[in-house]
Amino acid sequence: MSFKIAIIGAGSVGFTKKLFTDILCVPEFRDVEFALTDLSEHNLEMIKAILDRIVEANGLPTKVTATTDRRQALTGARYIISCVRVGGLEAYADDIRIPLKYGIDQCVGDTICAGGILYGQRNIPVILDFCKDIREVAEPGAKFLNYANPMAMNTWAAIEYGKVDTVGLCHGVQHGAEQIAEVLGAKSLGELDYVCSGINHQTWFIDLRLNGRRIGKDELIAAFEAHPVYSQQEKLRIDVLKRFGVYSTESNGHLSEYLPWYRKRPEEITRWIDMSDWIHGETGGYLRHSTETRNWFETEFPQFLESAAKPIDPAKRSNEHASHILEALETNRVYRGHFNVKNNGVITNLPSDAIIESPGFVDRFGINMVSGVTLPEACAATCIASINVQRMSVHAAISGDIDLLKLAVLHDPLVGAVATPEEVWQMVDEMVVAQARWLPQYADAVPAAKERLSKSKVQTRDWAGAARRNVRSIEELRAEKAALKQAV
Repeated sequence: MSFKIAIIGAGSVGFTKKLFTDILCVPEFRDVEFALTDLSEHNLEMIKAILDRIVEANGLPTKVTATTDRRQALTGARYIISCVRVGGLEAYADDIRIPLKYGIDQCVGDTICAGGILYGQRNIPVILDFCKDIREVAEPGAKFLNYANPMAMNTWAAIEYGKVDTVGLCHGVQHGAEQIAEVLGAKSLGELDYVCSGINHQTWFIDLRLNGRRIGKDELIAAFEAHPVYSQQEKLRIDVLKRFGVYSTESNGHLSEYLPWYRKRPEEITRWIDMSDWIHGETGGYLRHSTETRNWFETEFPQFLESAAKPIDPAKRSNEHASHILEALETNRVYRGHFNVKNNGVITNLPSDAIIESPGFVDRFGINMVSGVTLPEACAATCIASINVQRMSVHAAISGDIDLLKLAVLHDPLVGAVATPEEVWQMVDEMVVAQARWLPQYADAVPAAKERLSKSKVQTRDWAGAARRNVRSIEELRAEKAALKQAV
């Protein structure tokens, strides 16, 4: 069978290569056309060279094109996959740096919190541009697969305002399941049957069965506390398990941003986080990690080309949802996964308009969600707090209403636990001014925001956060990696 897949943000070399090889693990997809598009022509050249090598080495008829003209890439596409970060690391640095001045300590800051909300403001106008192109030039009924954060806000905007058939995809559920299988001593992930439901990055394992036997709260707590690594790295998640009765999909550091009682006081933060890796709670951890590794594909391009010459191994197909969804839709081989879609009653105790992440089955009739799920009350309460913020944030991004944006940030659980209304109003002004080039919908609001900042009396502080590693230079990291390779 032959159809066209467009990948927006294809310059994300490693992730694009993974999606590409996953899809080509499906025998029926040998004749598929991949259209890559990105703002960076240089990155496009690199990823196209890698994918061309894969096609050549495997003797495939697969066609790969690359262009900075997004509309050209989308023309005639049946599936569009997005993995973009609007504003790149420059804007992301402001998402972390500016809130820190007001005492808001984020580990990731890309879903909600002050950083995630501003990230959504940058992304949503671009998402709507994607949707306009999809409606106008893609294959009729084309499906939009969004991998970009903030997942819920992007998907919400694409469905409600972009009017495109959209599903949001994340791998948090799979990673959480892998942890649970490990602590329970499963020989393979296939022994674990699980139901996870909630909203993206606040999804909860509400049903766990190992080889058909139901796993209860006490057994799971004991298994995590006995694990030599997770007992230290996931202290916060284990505490939530004890109090809520269910395990969260999200990492220790990310979860701490959504449950403000763990991250609102500096002296408390270090009690719950672990500094063995950024994902366990380091202040600005993902920004540091992304900055230090931003050019890794440049230095390792020869290795990428070399590995691309090897045969595709279907046994190494990843658990990213995209290839499995496409296979189910096109071949009718049923796939079960966890997807981000509009609720519409799927989860009984969350708002109907919310973007939820919950189990579903895919076949040639589409994505069919399992309805009638009811979350434990504490899980629903934390999800609803975020949903209300997401809704206001999406509406602010569409309207360019800076006052609504400030109210959204004020209602964020972590922001509201740390900052006063006066601090929030000034912080949002500062972030909008700093990121004005990526916020066209706020162009009329920027002059007044600058004027307010010039007269501001709210005091900020020079603070690195409660849990921060020393940031090494990229050159130091490269030298360290080279030394390790030589030693091996």
